[in-house]
Amino acid sequence: MDVARAMVQAHGYNALSFREVAKAVGVKSASIHYHFPTKGDLGAALARRYTDDAVMYFDSLLAASADPSTCIRRYTDVFRAALVNDNRMCLCGIMSAERDDLPAEVRVEVDRFAEVNVRWLTKVLSLQPSGIEPEIAQRRALAIYAAIGGAQLVARGRGDISAFDETVETYRTAGLLP
Repeated sequence: MDVARAMVQAHGYNALSFREVAKAVGVKSASIHYHFPTKGDLGAALARRYTDDAVMYFDSLLAASADPSTCIRRYTDVFRAALVNDNRMCLCGIMSAERDDLPAEVRVEVDRFAEVNVRWLTKVLSLQPSGIEPEIAQRRALAIYAAIGGAQLVARGRGDISAFDETVETYRTAGLLP
């Protein structure tokens, strides 16, 4: 799963190859097919695991601090970390770019990742002392999720992590991020 995840984060879902994953882990392709009969099964499992890991991480952020600014900084750090790791993308972000090519079972899991992010960001935004209406918090959460994913994409395209850092700091200065 780790090899397949790295492959998708670096090259996208369409580059996911049973043969290449098998070669990297030193098994036959049939061994991978035994656990994941189709590429869609493997892609869905990758996205599901990635989302489940994100949920646990997000929960830990809120357990550690109820301060929206701290939570959002740690949130953006996750997207930055993918760039630091060989200029990779968020797994579900890169899969989203290939949405039309994804099997339905993968799309469901990729959509779930987006929903989890927006729901968590909405919760964090609602912790602000000034108060925010739930509908506005949800719209702003979606904007934050899209903005951070976009900043990651631009930085990756440039091969320059400072583009991510500068963009995120500009969002903070402009008030998009707490």
